[in-house]
Amino acid sequence: MELKDKVAVITGGASGIGLAMARRFATGGAALVLADIEEATLATAVAELSDSGATVSGVRTDVTDPASFAALRDETLSRHGAVHVLCNNAGVAAGGPAWEVSLDVWRWVMDVNVFGVINGIHTFVPTMIDQGEGHVVNTASIAGLITAPGIGPYTASKQAVVSISETLLQDLAAAGHPVGVSVLCPAFVKTRIHEAERNAPAGLDRDFAQGAATQATWGVFGALVQAGIDAEVVADAVADAVAEGRFYVLTHPETHAWVRGRFETILGGGSPLAPVTVG
Repeated sequence: MELKDKVAVITGGASGIGLAMARRFATGGAALVLADIEEATLATAVAELSDSGATVSGVRTDVTDPASFAALRDETLSRHGAVHVLCNNAGVAAGGPAWEVSLDVWRWVMDVNVFGVINGIHTFVPTMIDQGEGHVVNTASIAGLITAPGIGPYTASKQAVVSISETLLQDLAAAGHPVGVSVLCPAFVKTRIHEAERNAPAGLDRDFAQGAATQATWGVFGALVQAGIDAEVVADAVADAVAEGRFYVLTHPETHAWVRGRFETILGGGSPLAPVTVG
C-alpha cells in the first residue's frame, strides 16, 4: 500500500514511535488522525505536524475503552470517509519479579497493550473489510519473540500481540479479505516507555519499584531505552513494511540471533534461564 492520499490512524501517536510514524507517513502524503490519552502532548504533536504542512487531527483516546475507540473511528470517517492504515501503537510497561508486581499493574499493562490492540481490531478492521483495502500495524516488541527476567507483564502482553497479529493475518487471508497486517518487534528505542506510569489510571499504585530487585530491573530497563535507536529509524521500517505488505518488522539486526537462540532452546528441550546479553 502506498501512503499517498491514504488515511492513517495512530494510537499513542503524540510521542515516541507513534509520533515518528506520523511524521514519516505525512512525508509520504498520508492524512493523519492521532489518538493519545495525553491531551496536552497530543495538541503539541498536532500543531507541529500541521505547521509542517500535514493534514492532521487529534482525538483523545483511551485504548482500553471500546467506546473511546468507536468515537475515534467515527471521527476519522466523518473527517476523511475512510481509514487505510491503523497503527495499534499505544503501550505501557511495568516490571519487577512476577510475584512483586501488583495484580492491578498486571491488569493495567494487559488492558493497554493487549486489549488496546483487540479493541482497535474490532473497531477498525470491519471498516477496512467493507472498503476492500487496509493495513493494520500492531506494535509489539522484541519481547514478543523472546523473554527476559524482570519484565513479566510487558513480555506477556507483547507475546500476546504477536500471536494476535499472526492469527489476524491468517483469519483475513482465509476469508479472502485484502487487508494487510504487520507486527512491529523493535528492541530498545528512545521513547518514554520507561515512564509509562505517567498515564496510569487514578487509584493505581504508581510506585512500580517497591523492592530492591524491582528497582534494579527498572533502572536497567530505563537506561537501555535511553541508549536505544531513534524512533525515526523504526518509523522508516514501518513505512517500508506497509508499502511491501511485509508482516514481521524487526528493526535491530542483532535480535535475529536472540530469536533464533530462543527457538533452538525450545526445540532442544532447554530452559530459558540465560538472559539475553545487550550492549
